[in-house]
Amino acid sequence: MHPGDSIIEAAIGEAQHGLRLDRALADLLPDMSRERLKALIGEGQVRSAQTTKINASLKVSAGQTYSITLPPPVPLDTIAQDIPLVIVHEDDELIVVDKPAGLVVHPAAGNLDGTLVNALLHHCAGRLSGIGGVARPGIVHRIDKDTSGLLVVAKTDRAHEGLARQFKDHSIDRLYAAVVYGVPVPASGTVDTWIGRSDADRKKMAVHREGRGKHAVTHYRTVERLKGAAMVECRLETGRTHQVRVHMAYLGHPLIGDPVYGRDRKGFKSILETLGFKRQALHAKTLGFIHPVTDKPLLFQSVLPTDMQELLSELHV
Repeated sequence: MHPGDSIIEAAIGEAQHGLRLDRALADLLPDMSRERLKALIGEGQVRSAQTTKINASLKVSAGQTYSITLPPPVPLDTIAQDIPLVIVHEDDELIVVDKPAGLVVHPAAGNLDGTLVNALLHHCAGRLSGIGGVARPGIVHRIDKDTSGLLVVAKTDRAHEGLARQFKDHSIDRLYAAVVYGVPVPASGTVDTWIGRSDADRKKMAVHREGRGKHAVTHYRTVERLKGAAMVECRLETGRTHQVRVHMAYLGHPLIGDPVYGRDRKGFKSILETLGFKRQALHAKTLGFIHPVTDKPLLFQSVLPTDMQELLSELHV
């Protein structure tokens, strides 16, 4: 045992008799995820006086006791930065942020700081319980740098696991507002394709034949006809990289201002330059999910940012 370690005792009851060790401990220790417990078992941090052969698949018996050694969370090798955030909701388990356009979500090559993660490390200082043994915000989904809107981030291991499960089974309610070139016909519909890396440019995503890439489904609805454009809402059934941008371009209606999947169309360049609009017109406006700990349904709405409101005003018929 090392300084800073803590020990938790878990007694197997009748309800856990016959279960795998990792499952039984997850039942008894609801503050910890099953994946984290598996890792601790693999690291030799789980012991019992009744047996020396311990692994995650071990079948447990009522009356056994196990001690779990918890090392303190390892600090994330990323600096905390005092970057202003718009917090829509926060509790002990998770935080919902309304991200501005221009803010990168996660540090990566070319953006090692100044990201949402840097901002959350500062905002949540001392209140991150450790995800996978690391004191870090749990990023379960991302939105592009130049897309604005709602994003949920886990603060605890169990919230991270619960949210990840909902994203995996596509039960998260995500609605995006977009301004596209032209008016879609039909006015509403579903785009059901496969999305993967583009053969021509590995930095881009593209629609591929069935079975290549990942299955992607977007339900779109035209909300308003504009001058040579339209306001649409896109509800995501899946959440693939650049999904809305790729699917609307696939329909022949790329997002206005999209530097990757759209090209400036006649009459729009001067409008965008006058407005100083330099991003894809895309906003994550609705986010709904079941709280992974309390089981309470949560639904959040975000108003269109000023730059998109100005774009709409300029394009009103």
